[in-house]
Amino acid sequence: MANDTTAQKAQNLTNRGRQALEAGRYELAVEMLSQAIECAPGSLETRRLLRTAQIAKFRQNPSSSFSLKLQSLANMGKRAKILSLAKKGQGAEAMAEAEKLLAVNPLDPDNIDAAVKAAEAAGMPEAAAISVEAAYSCNQGDVVLLERIAQYYMIAKRYDKARDAYVKLSQLKPGDQRIIQLLKNAEAQSTMNSGWSATVGKQGGFQAILANQEQAKKLDQANKAVVVGADADALIAEKLAQIEKEPNNLNFYRALARIYMQNKRFPEAVGILQRAQTVSSADPELDRMLSTVTAASYEYQIEQLRKEGRTEEADNLEVEKNQFVFDDLATRVERYPNDLHLRFELGYQYYIYGDQEPSFYDEAIQHLQLAQKSPKDRLQSLYYLAMCFLKKGQRDMAVMQLETARDQLPMMDDLKKKVVYQLGLCAEEAKDYEKAYNYYKDVYSTDVTFGDLNERMLKINKLMHEQKQG
Repeated sequence: MANDTTAQKAQNLTNRGRQALEAGRYELAVEMLSQAIECAPGSLETRRLLRTAQIAKFRQNPSSSFSLKLQSLANMGKRAKILSLAKKGQGAEAMAEAEKLLAVNPLDPDNIDAAVKAAEAAGMPEAAAISVEAAYSCNQGDVVLLERIAQYYMIAKRYDKARDAYVKLSQLKPGDQRIIQLLKNAEAQSTMNSGWSATVGKQGGFQAILANQEQAKKLDQANKAVVVGADADALIAEKLAQIEKEPNNLNFYRALARIYMQNKRFPEAVGILQRAQTVSSADPELDRMLSTVTAASYEYQIEQLRKEGRTEEADNLEVEKNQFVFDDLATRVERYPNDLHLRFELGYQYYIYGDQEPSFYDEAIQHLQLAQKSPKDRLQSLYYLAMCFLKKGQRDMAVMQLETARDQLPMMDDLKKKVVYQLGLCAEEAKDYEKAYNYYKDVYSTDVTFGDLNERMLKINKLMHEQKQG
């Protein structure tokens, strides 16, 4: 029974991860799919989706080549740990560690190599192939990677996939007798394995197999993080045909909306999602995607207006967009009152507009207190709860939330810096200068450029000196 529950949880997380990926919410997709992998490490479908999401997220916020080199050097110790675990036969543990590295940079060749060795140690050659395929998808001229893909699929007895890889290799290396022989072996194994006896020994049989590459190309296009130009037009036509054939399959609507959105065709994206809502009128992920597309449409229009120098129109549209986001969240919270992430988002909206309407802080507190029950949003909720209490003049309540958040944040990341800094401000306001100085020092030790720390620490030093003199 417990195994069934875990499997169902993994499937639910995978479904949510897929939906987030289709909606372009790559960070959420990585989070959901990583949790799914923890529940079901052997799920190749989930692992493939996770790799796609990791690459999309990585490309969304590109780093300089110098930063990437530094990052790779910093991860040498982690890769050494993975290789050590693999050599000891602790494949599952090695794979879990490898996923952490790939979450940082899924295209680093050294990270991929470590992940491959971990998968091999775990006896999961298909998982190894998935990691290599991810790298190959970003460098399709790399024949070494492509041959490794083929080899892993042969080991895994996925002869059809191995055959497809060798077909690509034969196109990249025409006349290479070794590749031709490997292709024949894979073709023979695939024929025996799948029962494609109709192609064996018949004229045109091999050409029929090659014809399947067109379908493979379409699948490659569909799995890319961003599809534009002629590829987009082809996929749009295909998705429309799929919708006509299976009008109740929401995945086709979501995929089509994502392609429209990537190509800045926002009205069409909104239209197809509204059409999807006639199929399912109570789908929270569908509603969220429609909200995301509408907000993105506003942002695109605002950006165009500013480029044209039409500042006043852009400002007016910005106000309209902000009102839409607020009203839309309020509507969705009413529709899905148990969605804690929506509670957090609406609570945050009430907080940022609290200066315009002080009663909004009370509204924000109500939503954020519910949102802190969500593991994902708990710490952010505590921080904004504290900020609301500070705005209401309830410093003691604010300090309680901040201390709870601080104690649960293991690393001095951006959120913890803000939390500890606010604790310093609260201590300074209470004239406990030594405590305030220690808080500021904690932040300063990891980020000397944070806010106005330099000025505050100098000021606190002076005040502490005056206290001692007095």
